[in-house]
Amino acid sequence: MNIDDIINFNTSTPDIERYSLADEKVLSGKPSQELSNHYSSPCDQFHTGVWQGDKGQWQVEYTEHEYCEILSGTSVIRCDDGNEMRVTKGDRFVIPAGFSGTWEVIDTCKKVYVIFEANKS
Repeated sequence: MNIDDIINFNTSTPDIERYSLADEKVLSGKPSQELSNHYSSPCDQFHTGVWQGDKGQWQVEYTEHEYCEILSGTSVIRCDDGNEMRVTKGDRFVIPAGFSGTWEVIDTCKKVYVIFEANKS
């Protein structure tokens, strides 16, 4: 490994994957999303990149641990018991594997993500 193996998000140009969520997960809106994965480890358990989602709300069930840093927009994350956390530009947080609830984008939201998939074989 050398300096050329370091991934700089400012100069990296990954493919942009645009997608829609499965209808059964969507609770409101039509939240199209896009993903620019800058790096995946050789074991395919560690991933990092930039995600963006449009307004809407959907169900989430995390099997991975995810660090997020909100770059723009506003979202509300709710757990199954109804408690919620509003996140906006500059917020940094970790969603642990096993979290279940909903993610709602209030204003188009963009985040850096770092994911570790602990149970991937």
